[in-house]
Amino acid sequence: MDSLHSLLDGFGTALTPANLLWAALGVLLGTAIGVLPGIGPAMAVALLLPVTYGLDPTGAFIMFAGIYYGAMFGGSTTSILLNTPGESAAVVAAIEGNPMAKAGRGAQALAAAAIGHFAGGMIGTILLVVLAPTVASLAIGIGAPDYFAIMVLAFIAVTSVLGASRIRGLASLLIGLTIGLVGLDQMTGQQRLTFGSLQLADGVDVVIVAVGLFAIGEALWVAAHLRRSTGEPIPVGRPWLGRDDLRRTWKPWLRGPLIGFPFGAIPAGGAEIPTFLSYVTEKRLSKHRGQFGKGAIEGVAGPESAASASAAGTLVSMLTLGLPTTAVAAVMLAAFQQYGIQPGPLLFEREPELVWGLIASLFVGMVLLLTLNLPLAPVWAKLLRIPRPYLYAGILFFAAVGAYAVGGEALDLVILLVIGLIGLGMRRYGLPVLPAVIGVILGPAAEQQLRRALQISDGSATGLVNTPFSITVYAIVAVIVAWPLVHRLVVVRGRNGRKEKGESGTVSGG
Repeated sequence: MDSLHSLLDGFGTALTPANLLWAALGVLLGTAIGVLPGIGPAMAVALLLPVTYGLDPTGAFIMFAGIYYGAMFGGSTTSILLNTPGESAAVVAAIEGNPMAKAGRGAQALAAAAIGHFAGGMIGTILLVVLAPTVASLAIGIGAPDYFAIMVLAFIAVTSVLGASRIRGLASLLIGLTIGLVGLDQMTGQQRLTFGSLQLADGVDVVIVAVGLFAIGEALWVAAHLRRSTGEPIPVGRPWLGRDDLRRTWKPWLRGPLIGFPFGAIPAGGAEIPTFLSYVTEKRLSKHRGQFGKGAIEGVAGPESAASASAAGTLVSMLTLGLPTTAVAAVMLAAFQQYGIQPGPLLFEREPELVWGLIASLFVGMVLLLTLNLPLAPVWAKLLRIPRPYLYAGILFFAAVGAYAVGGEALDLVILLVIGLIGLGMRRYGLPVLPAVIGVILGPAAEQQLRRALQISDGSATGLVNTPFSITVYAIVAVIVAWPLVHRLVVVRGRNGRKEKGESGTVSGG
């Protein structure tokens, strides 16, 4: 009841004209930023920090939260329409959303993503209000072995469900892990794969990798095949979801937050892992498995709902523990410090107006996002009618601008081109791009957690499985790895059994 009373007071703060204006400005900026490849919400919030220094802290953080949620929605727009994620959490949306767009169902994919974000954000924010203390206590108890187990689960899941070949998925993951090795060793400070360049000592930024593999690789691939295409625009289709689409999406919309919210609260890769796990779950549970990889709407609805809910989970750790679990949360933590505010267990007591006004603004922001973006689905879908040469020239331009803005170094553009050529080669030989991005994002963190766990156990491998949580996760990994083998064995035995019955019937009949 105390939380409900505080939330009502928060709505009184969030619904003032000034704060409503900041919320609307935040979701509009966030959506626009998410649509542009390479320019993510973390960069946007960082660039706005000096501008908002003179603002009231509550209004500034309401705008930052609007940018966060808006960018997660906007990032799925270009993923679906152009196979170019504007934000790392939108990577999974391209797997099913882009084939839907190519089949003339881009507007339906955008509508499924928009409603998924609304449902995930609403459920996630309700869970934030109700379960924040419990989730925070669980996050405190998770150690290095548990983190490493979660990341192993992500690696296995992403290489097991994408494409027909696990070998190709594993090869793609190894490419990403290799790129993730570039830079200084986090434990010893020794240079790895830097080729003597000081600019590579900080590693290759994940934004450059994602933009290079997706945007540059896709643009080069389309350019290589442009003369073979008919040049006709891809049909847009009608803008709303039909009854069949709703029957297939309402369950993924509700399942997504159950995966996204808890993962958002722990430092295990932000929205990336839950979106992948949601995709895996929907593929396992769907009655239309044959459509996955060809444009299954469940593969858009579930992951997008999980991504939005994970944003609420991220705020749990940041507000209650002062623990940033994503790049956006880290920048927002810096913003708190800019205002002389220290997030942590006492924040709810010292700054109740700010905290509950921020939480209430999340509900307002989700309504604004749905109201503004769902009617615009057909407008975004009309991007497909732009002639391909102009469209992909624009993608290359914004990709280069976004990559250069990351570090302001000309070398970043060279790296972007090299990674784009790698992306082109991966498409040429049928390697899925997603595992490579996962390897870059989670590889360094997985290495660090592995080495920490081994240090704690004096080098003993038992230190990786010494908690109930890690044992449970490895059991799930074992099931994922063994299930295709068991399934194949059952199918083979079934065929052999039918053959034996057929042969015995033929003999007895003879």
